[in-house]
Parts: sequence; structure tokens; C-alpha cells
Amino acid sequence: MLISEQRSSHLDKIFKIRKPLIGDIHLLPLPGTPRYANETMEAIISRALSDADAFVAGGMDGIIIENHGDIPFLKPDEIGPEIIAAMTVITDRVARNVGVPVGINLLANGSIGSLAIAKASGAKFVRVNQWVNAYVSNEGIVEGESAKAMRYRKQIDAQDVAIFADVHVKHGSHAIVGDRSIGEQAADAEFYGADVTIATGNRTGDSVPDTEISAVRSGTRLPVIAGSGITAGNAGELLRKLDGAIVGSSLKFDGVWWNAVEIERVRRLVEQVRPLRDNAD
Repeated sequence: MLISEQRSSHLDKIFKIRKPLIGDIHLLPLPGTPRYANETMEAIISRALSDADAFVAGGMDGIIIENHGDIPFLKPDEIGPEIIAAMTVITDRVARNVGVPVGINLLANGSIGSLAIAKASGAKFVRVNQWVNAYVSNEGIVEGESAKAMRYRKQIDAQDVAIFADVHVKHGSHAIVGDRSIGEQAADAEFYGADVTIATGNRTGDSVPDTEISAVRSGTRLPVIAGSGITAGNAGELLRKLDGAIVGSSLKFDGVWWNAVEIERVRRLVEQVRPLRDNAD
């Protein structure tokens, strides 16, 4: 079966281009978190806007905003209203400033909070690292909240916000569901309402193994995109097997996730992917 035949209309509807590239804005630490250094909200917003401008100018097709500076992350029920408020303001400012779709990743696994942010800010999609089942993460045991999140999405009339769900997500152990194959876990994500699936390496910046991509594809007809590890050096090969990618670390100065976006790195990545779009699978 061709990759193009497997793609759900959700990815096409949001990005309107084959193999979309989504730039990951890793926000500076937000108020109330351990690494917050008393920056003003305007300074945090300014950095996000600068990164967004560099992504768009370099040719990325979308942006996702995540509170990656808030390490160590809390479990979903412990994420404070100050984080959701800050991310809503930031996302609104970014969305108004760029002409590409914007998404949300509220760490860790804040599916309901991310939907609230998306509804208020006009974001088009949310990334949920553990949509279904459970695993032992850096934050402890994290359970999928798809049932609650789908009901909440219905309650706030946000059915137009797409769910991008990780399968076998990085930063943790999957021993709890170790008797279920990755393909079965991908099928679970689709069955529980995900719109797009995400394959990752073991941690931020790690390349996605070919075996992971194949395993996710074996269980779902939904699009499969990369959630980590795409670089200008490997994009030409990996994006042949994927429907798109979220890219962050490799596009920052020195390839370090907390640095600002380097526009020349973005351009080099986009150049590697362009031929894959021009040639049908």
C-alpha cells in the first residue's frame, strides 16, 4: 500500500502539502517552574515569535509550541493554571503573527489543558505523548487520557482540533504494555480517536528507527510522522517512509534544543524534503 493512500484527511486538511514539516518551539521556562529566571512574559513571547519567524522564513509548514523549558515536568493533573494561561497567551500571539498552522504540546501529557489552549488560541492540533494505554515515564506512571480528552473536546466544541498521538513515546519504559506489539499500540491509538500517529526515538533529538516506523505503520492507516531526530542529513531517507515530521533540536544553533532557531539550518532541511514532495510515491 502506498504511503499516500494511508494518509488521513486530517493531515492534508491542516497543512495542504505533502510531508509537512512542523517546527518545534521549545519555550523558555514559564513562571512558577524550577528554571524560570524572572523573565517578563513579553521576553518569553518575543523569543517564541523570533523562533516562529525563523521557522516560517526558512520554509517550515507549521509550528508546534511546547513548554519544554519547564523541566522537570509535572503529570497532567498537577499542571498549574499559570502554565495554561501563559501558553494560551503565547500561542495566540504566535498564531496571529504567522501564516501557518499552529499546534500545542502541553508537557507532560496535558491533553485536556492543551485542548483548552487550542480552543482559546485557534491552534489546529495538539500533540499527546500518551494518548492510550500507560507507560513509566520520567514523571512516573502516566496513563492515557483519551476517554476524558475526547469527551472534553466534545464539551468545548473543539472537534476541529486534531489529535496527534505518540505511539511508544520516548522518555520512558513501556514494560506495562510490553506484551503488546507497537503495531497493536498504534491500532489502539487509532481506535481511541487519534487523527495522526507519531513515531519517535528514545529521547529528544534521537532519530526514529526504521523498525519503529514500520511497526507503527503495521497497526494503523493513519498518517505516521516523526516526533524527533529528523535532520538535514537524514531527512531525505527517513521522510521517504513518513508522512511528515515535527523537528526541533536539529534546527537550533549548535543543534541544542534550548537555543534559538537558526534559519540556515531550517532552509537546509526544507531543501532535502522538497524533492520528496515533487516526486509521487
